[in-house]
Amino acid sequence: MDTIASLFSFITTPVSWVIVQFHSLYGAIFGPDTGWAWGLSIVSLVILIRICLIPLFVKQIKATRAMQTLQPEMKKIQERYKNDKQRQSEEMMKLYKETGTNPLSSCLPILAQSPFFFALYHVLNGIATGTTIGVINNDLLASARKAHIFGAPLAAKFTDSADKVASLGATLTDVRVVTAIMIVMMSASQFYTQRQLMTKNVDMTVKTPFMQQQKMLMYVFPVMFAVFGINFPVGVLVYWLTTNVWTMGQQMYVIRQNPTPGSKAQAAFLERLLKHVTHAEKTRNRRERAVVKAIVAKGRERNEFERKFINGLTKVNLAAQADGTVVQSAAGTLTEDEDGTQTAGGAPKRQQPKRQSKSQRQHGTAPAAGKAESEAPEPTSLEKKDDAEDAEPEAKPAGGKPASGTPARSKAKSGQRKGPQRPKSPSKK
Repeated sequence: MDTIASLFSFITTPVSWVIVQFHSLYGAIFGPDTGWAWGLSIVSLVILIRICLIPLFVKQIKATRAMQTLQPEMKKIQERYKNDKQRQSEEMMKLYKETGTNPLSSCLPILAQSPFFFALYHVLNGIATGTTIGVINNDLLASARKAHIFGAPLAAKFTDSADKVASLGATLTDVRVVTAIMIVMMSASQFYTQRQLMTKNVDMTVKTPFMQQQKMLMYVFPVMFAVFGINFPVGVLVYWLTTNVWTMGQQMYVIRQNPTPGSKAQAAFLERLLKHVTHAEKTRNRRERAVVKAIVAKGRERNEFERKFINGLTKVNLAAQADGTVVQSAAGTLTEDEDGTQTAGGAPKRQQPKRQSKSQRQHGTAPAAGKAESEAPEPTSLEKKDDAEDAEPEAKPAGGKPASGTPARSKAKSGQRKGPQRPKSPSKK
């Protein structure tokens, strides 16, 4: 670890200078030799670095979402050229170039933060060994060695021996209890941050290998922090715990205000936006107009939550416009179904007529489609008989004479239709 830290010695002087400046500020409040002065100096260093890394964090979010979108295409390329790795790499690079994505962009904040992390480790290691480094002179070195955070020296480690801890003015029990608690908090914050990303801000409609990788990292990173944390000085644990808490809070804000399309976070965000827009009957600021404009521009490509948002506006007679504004609309506007088709908002759906039963088809009665037809009085049996006799002529036998004692029309056999029948074809003998 010392070799790695020495590689970043070029930034050790700026990091030590920033710590000294913050220490002079907090030392005037809490005292120069207290753990509060040196601990808050490290916390302030983290906040300053993370504020400078906000543009990279925004770029990381965009790159991560772009990679999620490209996962289906990447999977197709891998299956198509699974026996040609060189062609597979070329097609991948071509896809990245066409879409303007960079896989390394999601790692930019970690890569940019690494030099500061190892420089701070180098400074704290110098304090532990009693070596001046950067702008930290002998007086500041003696002050830092006296500083304790909850009884643990700033430069002490979990793996230090009792003699080394005693030379820093502390006990081994205090050091191990404080470092163990900080390691657990550091791992837990990292796990919660990754879990929050997977459960709330991932498009659940797309199952890709990228999601499996993120799920694996949710368990790998906390274990890595726990393993390497026992070799970190208390000051470095303060640094890493602070940056984890900052990342967790920053991600919570981004998930709430700019969620991934198709995720649970987007559903909650659009519900809040619908409530605000329907209450004010307009979009209140530029950000809301941008969200509505993006949803309108998608057209039939909207996901379930975006269609629900548009339909929610329709129910209160509001309509989203292409420029992101919301205006009053007439009743009966169109709403979107799950398949993207549009139907009239207030009009009932057309119902198919009920199928007639066999008895209804034989007697010629209409199905009970409406109340007026179903409640119409039926004719009596005498009326039916008179109508049948008046409507149908008498059947005559061969020779032109009516057969005596036979009814006017032969009774239809069971299951046979009434009326003229089609003659049977002569049997072949």
